[in-house]
Amino acid sequence: MKKLMVTGSSGLIGSESVTYFDGRGWEVHGVDNNMRRDFFGPDGDTTWNLERVKAQTSHFTHHVVDIRDRATVLSLLETLKPEFVIHCAAQPSHDLAASRPFDDFDVNAVGTMNLLEATRRFAPEAVFCHMSTNKVYGDAPNFLPLKELDTRWEYADEEDFGGIRETMSIDQCKHSLFGASKVAADVMVQEYGRYFGMKTACFRGGCLTGPAHSGAELHGFLSYLIKCCYIGRPYRIFGYKGKQVRDNIHSLDVSRALEAFYENPRPGEVYNLGGGRGNSVSILEAIAKAEAVTGKTMTYEYVDKNREGDHICYISDLTKTREQLPGWDISKTLEDIFEEIAAVLR
Repeated sequence: MKKLMVTGSSGLIGSESVTYFDGRGWEVHGVDNNMRRDFFGPDGDTTWNLERVKAQTSHFTHHVVDIRDRATVLSLLETLKPEFVIHCAAQPSHDLAASRPFDDFDVNAVGTMNLLEATRRFAPEAVFCHMSTNKVYGDAPNFLPLKELDTRWEYADEEDFGGIRETMSIDQCKHSLFGASKVAADVMVQEYGRYFGMKTACFRGGCLTGPAHSGAELHGFLSYLIKCCYIGRPYRIFGYKGKQVRDNIHSLDVSRALEAFYENPRPGEVYNLGGGRGNSVSILEAIAKAEAVTGKTMTYEYVDKNREGDHICYISDLTKTREQLPGWDISKTLEDIFEEIAAVLR
């Protein structure tokens, strides 16, 4: 039986990966200490998701491990020696990083370094997939020519219509401290591939979403927005007239991409991974869709100050991902995503 280790295994992508690979006969080991609750309070608590995963799996073992604990991470990799490592654990919020910079960097950068070196020492042939973020591009996408439409911002130049490509610079722009710590992790994952020849990849996620998301105001755009609409909690829009655009990808399609890389690994690779143009939506458009799917009226307020380093319009160009991961493509539409999140709330 092949062995997989997933960090952040009670979170959105981690839990999807656990159930996905468990269903394919893998022995799966999850690493999670529910730090999301520490970061985001009760909205971020993933205990419910851990219990769901335990109930739905047959070959899953949970390990309460903090990835900042180098000795424990080294010991765990020495014991498990997995064929595949999926690294999802992270501090994912711009705003929280500014108030807790040491925690942000220690989790995102140092934690990733601990896992990479432990894998190199004890499982050097393993495939290592890192869930990076589109925030490694900082605010550089905001300097592309844009045009304002009725409900969204849009790329003004035809050559940008397909979205952001992996060739965009990650240098000399504002990232937020979160974005900077993820850059450090992203570059180190690439370096372990290029320097040591390990089979590593960074997946620079757009808006990763799905029904297993413990969405909070500081992280979890669609999940939190739909939850606010359903329970009648006021939602706050931060800047850009509510016309900022994100491309949303279902957690299942993320797991399918990770599997495709495992089957066709390369050293030090980088992929943009979002929902693409077909799954793109602005906040104003998302509010209308949330109202339609829940049958409720959204209460929201506008804050005339965007979040630092936030993107105005971000759509992932999936050309390279589709070309290098044969058989992979988006299988869950934006409508599927809204319906599934609303169904869990109901």
